[in-house]
Amino acid sequence: MAASTPKAASILDYCRVAPPSTTDSSTEQRLPLSFFDMPWLHFHPVHRVLLYQFPCSKSSFLQTIVPTLKNSLAHTLQHYLPLAGNLLYPLESGMPEFCYFPGDSVSVTIAESSQAYDFDHLTGNGYKDANEFYPFVPDLPEPRINSESGFKIISLLAIQITLFPDSGICIGISNYHVVGDASSTTGFIRFWSSVARLGGDEVLAQNYSLPFFERSGIKDPSGIANIFWNQMKIYKRKSHRSNSHADKVRATYILHKDDIQKLKILALSKNPALLYLSTYTVTTAYVWTCLVKSAASTGEEVDPNEAEHFTFAADARPRLNPPLPVNYFGNCVAFMRTESTHHQLKGNDGFLTAVELIGDVISKKVNKSDEILRGAESWLTEFSALIGKRLFGVAGSPKFDAYDADFGWGEPKKFESVSIDADGSMSLCKSREFEGGLEIGLSLAKAKMDAFAATFSDGLKIE
Repeated sequence: MAASTPKAASILDYCRVAPPSTTDSSTEQRLPLSFFDMPWLHFHPVHRVLLYQFPCSKSSFLQTIVPTLKNSLAHTLQHYLPLAGNLLYPLESGMPEFCYFPGDSVSVTIAESSQAYDFDHLTGNGYKDANEFYPFVPDLPEPRINSESGFKIISLLAIQITLFPDSGICIGISNYHVVGDASSTTGFIRFWSSVARLGGDEVLAQNYSLPFFERSGIKDPSGIANIFWNQMKIYKRKSHRSNSHADKVRATYILHKDDIQKLKILALSKNPALLYLSTYTVTTAYVWTCLVKSAASTGEEVDPNEAEHFTFAADARPRLNPPLPVNYFGNCVAFMRTESTHHQLKGNDGFLTAVELIGDVISKKVNKSDEILRGAESWLTEFSALIGKRLFGVAGSPKFDAYDADFGWGEPKKFESVSIDADGSMSLCKSREFEGGLEIGLSLAKAKMDAFAATFSDGLKIE
């Protein structure tokens, strides 16, 4: 772990990238927020970094790589116009909406890392000061007030491209969750990287599933969007520019294919009648119980009867009636939760308890189209009640391949979900190095990380 946070990267250029002029990009476009979007209105920005091992000179970076990335971004944005546009947040009456006006653009920062940064250190799985990645993720522009129109205008996306001299390139992406969930933003990144690698979007536009923005497939007869808006508008949007996480370290843990299989066998040996068992259930259950069990090692005193909460988001696209296309762009996730007690999860059968609880939610709610949205109108109040409690969640999914983003330099050497620093979640994605394995990212106080690492390692010593 770095002894202190190095100096920030130096800014080489700042510009804005707009979609090229086409029939679509020359027309104003507006999109309403669905009830799936509304809960994310005040959520902190989502920050990601993709680090590529690609030694190049500064001149090559500025003269070849940056122009290619900017040009491919422009051509990508013509298919993702809401990302180039803004969220219009009403100051008084009305509903928020996404709006693209011709000429709207995305903020792009070009930077160079200082010599204090060690590329190999940042791309490793070991401990890193949580602050070390923030020089490589861009700040989203400050919202603008337009008193004449009665809206606060909020940019939704920002990009930073950073050179590590003679080592590699980092793509930093910041966006507000309200514009789209992980499935949507991962699709955008994959499309952009493909345009950059292939040199154009014509073939992709013909053979790739372009984003689908139509909201009419999301039925809301109960007026859940209005319920959520009435709850959300009483809160003021907070500034999210404080990126100090000096008390935390980050680390990546690998669950190999064999480890996952061992965990499945262990769960079945304890309960052969499990309703639902998957890679997701054993992985999340294992990490959740390791965190609970490691609390005692840090001297943390927890009441045995105190509730331990677990939350996750389930993709609702294929589970709506009728289903939405897989390429639907926006938020379309249902909030799921379960809970146990500290005593139950830290006991000998804690892992099995967690597997059963998570599996029950998936089998009884997530996988039933008539249940997945039952009680949706209470999502905000239920999850607000968990603030300040012992809560653990998941950002990502084993279905997402964060390493499937080749800009022409090969797959990333490292993916980091930087924003888990802010909400106590684990990041989860396919492993880059190990077929059938998963990468788990955590951001914890060092003492907690030490205790978790020991518990995680010991628990996998299964014969």
